[in-house]
Amino acid sequence: MREPENIRQLVALGIDYIGFIFYPPSKRFVESIEQDTLNELPKELKRTGVFVDASKEEILQRIPHFGLNALQLHGTESPELCGELKRSGLEIIKAFGVDENFDFEILKPYEGKVDYFLFDTKTKQHGGSGLTFDWRLLDNYKLETPYLLSGGLDENNIFEALELDDARFYGLDLNSRFEISPALKDIEKLKSVIHKLKGIPA
Repeated sequence: MREPENIRQLVALGIDYIGFIFYPPSKRFVESIEQDTLNELPKELKRTGVFVDASKEEILQRIPHFGLNALQLHGTESPELCGELKRSGLEIIKAFGVDENFDFEILKPYEGKVDYFLFDTKTKQHGGSGLTFDWRLLDNYKLETPYLLSGGLDENNIFEALELDDARFYGLDLNSRFEISPALKDIEKLKSVIHKLKGIPA
């Protein structure tokens, strides 16, 4: 997110997390947002910084202005770095791109060093592709760490995703399929889906 009015409209829907992408090659990259807009965000909302292979110093530099309390890491960040950031009081979401060749064994060193995994569709883009992966692959996930699901979720398949019978399935990361343009969310589309998810009458 980066447009002030779009942020206000989104927050009014009662979301749990809001993402700010600090990966310069991304078309959703945000350098700064007006402090007044950030000050309006509810205290309970998790302000999530999205990074790709940034240094610990670069990550920590972003925290004060945005008031980040969660990090979503989409690169090759090590378990050691994740653990250091987690010990500093930040909620850590470590993203992995999944395809039929993904080896879930590589997640073991991250157990205890992250709060959540995020399973996205494997592409060269580090997320935001709008593509889904075969969710049956999650049958191969044997660890205890809860996870979020991402990758091509839209108003048509999101309820299919919710049929996953897994107590570790924590949440949904909604992004590209709910955009009008990069970093600009379609509020009406999101409102419809969120109301259905929460059982709110249309």
